[in-house]
Amino acid sequence: MRLDVWLLLGSALVLSAIVAVRLSYWAGLPSLLAYLGIGLLIGEAGFGIQFDDVLAAEILGLAALVLILAEGGITTPWRTVRPAVPVAIALATVGTVISILVIAASAHWLLGIDWRPALLLGAILSPTDAAAVFSLLRRLPLPGRLSGALEAESGINDAPVIIVVILLSTETHLPGPAMLLGLMVFELLAGAAVGLLIGWLGAYALRRMALPASGLYPIAVMALAVGAYGAAALMHASGFLATYVAGVVLGNARLPHRPATRGFAEGVAWLAQIGLFIMLGLLASPSELPGQVLPALIVGSVLVLVARPLSVVLSTPGFGLSWGEKVFISWAGLRGAVPIVLATIPMVEDVPGSDRLFALVFVIVVIFTLLQGPTLPFVARRCGVATGEEARELDVEAAPLGELHADLLEITIPSDSRLNGVEIFELRLPAKASITLVVRNGHSFVPGPTTALRAGDKLLVVAAAEARHPAERRLRAVSRQGKLAGWFGETGE
Repeated sequence: MRLDVWLLLGSALVLSAIVAVRLSYWAGLPSLLAYLGIGLLIGEAGFGIQFDDVLAAEILGLAALVLILAEGGITTPWRTVRPAVPVAIALATVGTVISILVIAASAHWLLGIDWRPALLLGAILSPTDAAAVFSLLRRLPLPGRLSGALEAESGINDAPVIIVVILLSTETHLPGPAMLLGLMVFELLAGAAVGLLIGWLGAYALRRMALPASGLYPIAVMALAVGAYGAAALMHASGFLATYVAGVVLGNARLPHRPATRGFAEGVAWLAQIGLFIMLGLLASPSELPGQVLPALIVGSVLVLVARPLSVVLSTPGFGLSWGEKVFISWAGLRGAVPIVLATIPMVEDVPGSDRLFALVFVIVVIFTLLQGPTLPFVARRCGVATGEEARELDVEAAPLGELHADLLEITIPSDSRLNGVEIFELRLPAKASITLVVRNGHSFVPGPTTALRAGDKLLVVAAAEARHPAERRLRAVSRQGKLAGWFGETGE
């Protein structure tokens, strides 16, 4: 087939996927279902495109997951995740082990599956999916600690699970529990250390390096996050955790053009999701899926109603979570691309029954994503964890002013911000920060102390390095609660 035809078909697929995103957003569903549907539609039972290269699917799938995790880390606000890190680690480690054991036991006793493939099924289904969690939870008005715990868990729990899946798929004699635990601890700690080191060194270098074009900064940040995976994997550490940690460090560092970097990372992640799910839809054999519906309902029900709630309850004592929060965390443990990609590993290794296992996991993901995704807002309200309104955030872009040891902040006031109508002197910015220019309706002017700000204004703020963060916090506080933000205890954090 000619290149122009391939390019035309590729662009048509991407545009169709973008339209599907809008429809899935309206329906409250993760976009993965639309992408899987497109893959099935153009596959062997639809338009007849044949794709059965399992090794290529595994490699491309893992690569796409790296990009998705990098974007998840870059767009995760550390101030939100920080209080939730202990809960996320407990869910991603202790909770994951409990899920594996409960699912394996149910598969063995209810479906008659031997213990080894049952454990493999439990490991494949135990991790939550970063793409599904990010795409749905960020639409809900949840407390920062709760959303942070779920997002961080989805970024961390891939790391221990992939170790178990590879061992169960490739090793004839499994290591003992003590050795397996030691291996997991080493891979997690080493992966986190690599991610921290690369993130910190990368941020340090980018702050002191004047690149010739602003578009190079987002590319450099993504390259550093992806490079963390390769560096960790060479050390036999967790590349997934290294990528996520490096993304969090870089995404929250004091770097130039942070909004542009986040936008670029989101675009790359969307493209990775589109390609990943369409490929997995192509890989599936529609003729094998109907026969797995009943086993999928049995295993999936155990996963959602028993394994996940039990893992949440047993792994989070002492963290101060209410029962409503625990119920919501249990229901919001969405599965998506990660289990389906992990199911390709035993297929590559020719594990007996791996084709059936892939079809079973595929059907479980589709059915229970359809069940859980649209009901998340209702469950959040019933559990009493919905905050009632979306947080008002400012769009802040920063560029360093080199030897002046200062930053130039470009701030866009959103339509629902309470900065609307506030006069500049009422902001009470730090002494070393000043609004130097206002751009309104395409016209710019130098403001005075009594100039009233309006929604849609773009502000240029010059701040000394030490005043930048206090100035940002004050502007965020006023944007959320108005000129009396301090009286309401709003700090802008």
